[in-house]
Amino acid sequence: MPHATPPAADIQFEPEFITGVKKVFEEMIVFNQLLGLKITSVLPTQVKARIEMRNELVGHYAYNRIHGGVISAGLDAMGGLAVMVAIGARHMDESVQQRLQRFAKLGTIDLRVDYLRPGIGEWFELRAEVMRLGSRVASTRMEFLGADGKLLSTAAAAYIVS
Repeated sequence: MPHATPPAADIQFEPEFITGVKKVFEEMIVFNQLLGLKITSVLPTQVKARIEMRNELVGHYAYNRIHGGVISAGLDAMGGLAVMVAIGARHMDESVQQRLQRFAKLGTIDLRVDYLRPGIGEWFELRAEVMRLGSRVASTRMEFLGADGKLLSTAAAAYIVS
C-alpha cells in the first residue's frame, strides 16, 4: 500500500521547524529584515506576517503611503514562505534539517500584484497560501491588508521548487 500523506491541515510542525523557518525568513534573507517582515503564524495551509510602517517605507510623502515596491516585495516573500512551509509539510518523514535545506532551490518565476487601495496605516498584515505544489513549480495566492483588516493588495505567483 502506498504511503499516505496526511492532509496538510492535520500536520503539526515541530517547534524546531518553525524556529528554523523564522530564522531563514527573518534573519538569513537580509532583504526581509530591511522590509521589517515578521512572521506571526506558520500553518501548513497558510502563513501570516506583519510589517510595521516606518519612514523608510514611505512611497508618497504627502500621504505617508507605503511604497508599492514594499508591498510587491513583501507579497513575493510571503509566497515563497508559503511554499517553504508546504514543502516542509510534504516531507514530514525527513528531519527538520533536511526539510530546511530544501529551501535553497526556491525562486520566483512569475509575480502579479493588484493594488486595490492605498497602503496607509501603522502596520500591515500579509497572508499567503499555496494553491498547488508540484514537483517543479508551486502556485501561490497572497493578500496585503491594513491594520483595520481591509484588503489593500492581492498577488499571485509561481515559484520554482526543484
